[in-house]
Amino acid sequence: MSDYSEVDKKQDLHILHSMGYAQELERRMSQFSNFAVSFSIICILSGGINSLAQATAGAGGAAIGIGWPLGCFISLVFAVAMAQISSAYPTAGGLYHWGSILGNRFTGWLTAWFNLLGLVTVLGAINVGTYYFFMGSFGTPYFGLEDTTATRIIFLAIITGAQALVNHMGIGLTAKLTDFSGYLIFVTAILLAVVCIAAADSYEIGRLFTFSNYSGEAGGNVWPETSGTWVFLLGLLLPIYTITGYDASAHTSEETVKAAESVPRGMVSSVLWSALFGYIMLCAFVLMIPNMDEAAKQGWNVFFWAMDAQVNPVIKDVLYLAIFVSQWLCGLATVTSVSRMIFAFSRDGGLPASKALSKVSPTHRSPVAAIWTGSVLSVLFVWGSSLVSIGETPVYTIVVSCTVIFLFFSFAIPITLGLFAWGTSKWDKMGPWNLGEGVFKLFAILSIIAMVLIFVLGIQPPNDWALYITVGFLVVTGIIWFGFESRRFRGPPIGDEVARRQAEIAAAEKAVGEV
Repeated sequence: MSDYSEVDKKQDLHILHSMGYAQELERRMSQFSNFAVSFSIICILSGGINSLAQATAGAGGAAIGIGWPLGCFISLVFAVAMAQISSAYPTAGGLYHWGSILGNRFTGWLTAWFNLLGLVTVLGAINVGTYYFFMGSFGTPYFGLEDTTATRIIFLAIITGAQALVNHMGIGLTAKLTDFSGYLIFVTAILLAVVCIAAADSYEIGRLFTFSNYSGEAGGNVWPETSGTWVFLLGLLLPIYTITGYDASAHTSEETVKAAESVPRGMVSSVLWSALFGYIMLCAFVLMIPNMDEAAKQGWNVFFWAMDAQVNPVIKDVLYLAIFVSQWLCGLATVTSVSRMIFAFSRDGGLPASKALSKVSPTHRSPVAAIWTGSVLSVLFVWGSSLVSIGETPVYTIVVSCTVIFLFFSFAIPITLGLFAWGTSKWDKMGPWNLGEGVFKLFAILSIIAMVLIFVLGIQPPNDWALYITVGFLVVTGIIWFGFESRRFRGPPIGDEVARRQAEIAAAEKAVGEV
């Protein structure tokens, strides 16, 4: 990176040292790489396709034409507010530090647990989505595979293990692959849109703004029967759930050059570009659908049904291959995000076996134990939760709904704290990416309102058990905090503790060969 000068490097080091941390991870990510890691996790070719039925089996065309940009704006609100904070505090595991610095030990600890649980379970959910896409595109049609728990877990273990192995080998290789992923998503989304437009029988643009109500049997029971207004609101979960994961830009702060500028830009631009290209791709798909009523009846199978009906088999398989690779790379970037969160929380003693989990490999400059721990936990989560059901709904399905609630809670906590901390001794110095007090506070208030909406939508049937799981989690965390952690957990270094760590910082950097 020719534009990364010694002055820039010293500035990145100074900021990190001023927060009490050593440069153990390796700064190999450019501004584009930081954007690409978030863009890869958002991956419109993953959530945008695998969760498409939330729109087509809900409010129909209007769920895309109107609902997609509205839902994307909700995600953008969080990204903009988080970007402001990330510029001031560019560290790995950013959300945890923001929650601690802008609040206190408890709010930081709570933010960390919300974010960590959300990331581990969302990694499992992303790779399960990849599994079902593979089964629908190649596994069943070409290899005759059947969807069983054993097949699913073996597939997950293989692809998650490969993702962990690449991360193990260092941020250099990971960044190259996520850079490639960024370009691949752009190209594939446009190609898919072009193919859909070319394969469409007619161009009913009005379909994109036509409200329907396919709840109940009319939509393959994706949503229980409800009102037209409510089913449209539920359809907002498609863009909201798809456009998440942009916190990866913050988690990789310590591996990104000129992080105080690159991280906020990466976060916001990943949301904007995903929103735009996702809109083009999904609008084209809706226009290609031969009949909206028939499409709604397909439920979760709508994508494969429409592609089989309208697209040339060879072209379809080429697109499927590109989409499958993009989805695997989405999981790869998520492993990066999960592991940096585990690493950051562990180096402050926030997890069991923290000493091992915070260790960085001198050879690869990656948090090896954190990478494999997060990956193994995600597979175990899918395995365990797939074996248990509440009524007719698998626990896995319910927990995935909680996953996004947990992630957005971890976004909302530091944003809310920042709303009140702005200009106080807790946050008296802004980073170079600065919106100004008025704009930040506007987006912070919008984030709080959006969090309420996401929570209400996320606990609706068939995911109504998500409410009890979320409340149960809050009760358990309260017991753990007041019973154990409030006396043990010190949080990130502040004040004199930062100065006392300088010798420790120098030793840690020497151990990994940082010069």
